[in-house]
Amino acid sequence: MLQTALVLVAVGLIIFAIFAHPLWVRIRHNRLKHRPLTPQQQATLEHSLPMYDRLSVDERRRLQGHIQVFLAQKQFIGCRGLQVTEQMKVTVAAIAALLLLNERGKYFPRLRSILIYPDAYIAQEKVAMAGGVVEERQVARLGESWTTDQVVLSWEQIKYDLTHWQDGQNVILHEFAHQLDQEDGKAEGVPVLQRDADYKTWAEIMTVEYQQLCDHTAKGQKTIMNPYGATNPAEFFAVATETFFEKPQQLMAHHRALYDQLQRYYQFNPLA
Repeated sequence: MLQTALVLVAVGLIIFAIFAHPLWVRIRHNRLKHRPLTPQQQATLEHSLPMYDRLSVDERRRLQGHIQVFLAQKQFIGCRGLQVTEQMKVTVAAIAALLLLNERGKYFPRLRSILIYPDAYIAQEKVAMAGGVVEERQVARLGESWTTDQVVLSWEQIKYDLTHWQDGQNVILHEFAHQLDQEDGKAEGVPVLQRDADYKTWAEIMTVEYQQLCDHTAKGQKTIMNPYGATNPAEFFAVATETFFEKPQQLMAHHRALYDQLQRYYQFNPLA
């Protein structure tokens, strides 16, 4: 019995190693990418992304492929009685996949589950007070990204964002930008870049832009980006991403260096 159990464990490990091998993962992804969307999924995609009809044929093909991989790999969970529909899944996948058009090759690797609430939800938040005291509070949230394995979203907020695409705020873009930032296990406003030399340029541009947003926010001045980006560098990257995709013309006009940096990172030009 013991020998049989050991053999089964060994076989299981071998099978897991085979399916986890980068070559097999690539083969599986390629198969999924060639699977066409259903007419209903296609309609949801076009409704979710106003810019879809302006993408090139190749960009549309890649986006559809990324959506298929995303849907196959991620688990969707309805919370507080919400029944997750195919429309909800495709909407989240379509907007999240927009961040992957540069063929990065990874599909938010730390992410396993997307939790969807019908509207705002209550979360526990720890706040550092004076004298080293940590206070725990209950706060209402519309979305959050965990460094471990989850993204939490409000469906009510998602529906609002779909009808206000150019306001520079999108909960899916925001939380999945955090997932890119957290790919290395840390949330510090620095996603994984292609080359080591890119980090120096990223730090220089992002530091200047972040400090400028902090200064303008502290003075109560109007800004192109959501002032929430002044919270910390991680939130700045997420807010800058929202602005890049939703208000590209204004971002390029007022923050050209930041726009160019995000265009290089995402390898996508929303104004094209």
